[in-house]
Amino acid sequence: MTSAIKLAIVGVGKIVYDQHVPAIAARADDFSLVATASRHHTIDHIPGFTSIEAMLAAHPDIDAVSLCMPPQYRYAAARQALAAGKHVLLEKPPGATLSEVADLAAFAAEKGVTLFASWHSRHAPGVQPAKAHLAAHVPTAVQVRWKEDVRQWHPHQDWIWQVGGLGVFDPGINALSILTEILPSAMFLTQATLSFPENRDAPIAADLHFQDAADIKVHAEFDWRPTAQQGWDIIVTTVGGELRLTDGGARLWINGAGQALAQEAEYLSLYRRFAALIRAGQSDVDVAPLRHVADAFMLGRRKAVAAFYD
Repeated sequence: MTSAIKLAIVGVGKIVYDQHVPAIAARADDFSLVATASRHHTIDHIPGFTSIEAMLAAHPDIDAVSLCMPPQYRYAAARQALAAGKHVLLEKPPGATLSEVADLAAFAAEKGVTLFASWHSRHAPGVQPAKAHLAAHVPTAVQVRWKEDVRQWHPHQDWIWQVGGLGVFDPGINALSILTEILPSAMFLTQATLSFPENRDAPIAADLHFQDAADIKVHAEFDWRPTAQQGWDIIVTTVGGELRLTDGGARLWINGAGQALAQEAEYLSLYRRFAALIRAGQSDVDVAPLRHVADAFMLGRRKAVAAFYD
């Protein structure tokens, strides 16, 4: 495929307006946005439909689909797109369950099309330099602090508090996607406490403890309640000093010295990767971050906290 890939977006919301549309426009040699499907929103000057079925029927020439609806509703749409022979990008998290994603991966392989489980935070400018540094400097301990005000970042989004919406793991999974990319050995959960507001079905905070086969400890704190001290930080102690990723991977410090990094372009890099996968006839379906979330719900102690009202 040498011409621009005809792309559609399913599930138009804030992340699509803020990230997907500008990234697609910037990669015009790779993608041409030709349609959208969403119950409530459209994109100016792009044909819009209220269902993926109507969109695919009207535009059989679509080559690929980016699925950006909440994870609870993604499986059915992904299955329809794959069945129609379309390449599929899954916004994070790739599904509501690990079993769903495994089924989609097998179906994509059967249909001979690309499935891309995208993790945008892995494309932050500090992530690959951090990975290279940790490959040469053995970690001895890791501390993660991922704290933000849910009212600022997810105002009035009821789906995120419902079963399958992940609650605080919606941002927290971004930290897990970075950890599983930069750490030189696999980690596994040993204990967890999940704080559920008494009127919600998803956690507002999580305290997680991991270790790896070498007994290196990883402690992660996710919290949606801060209104002033927000931060997205990963601090790694190594045999050669300290590595600090801040601002969700946008900035990197090694032994107190700020590192020169490329300009932030997470979604631009995602779409570059998606185009490369399509043209190579490959898929990329890494579920390691989602597996850690599933382990937390399996192993975590549930703690009731005060009701949350948006």
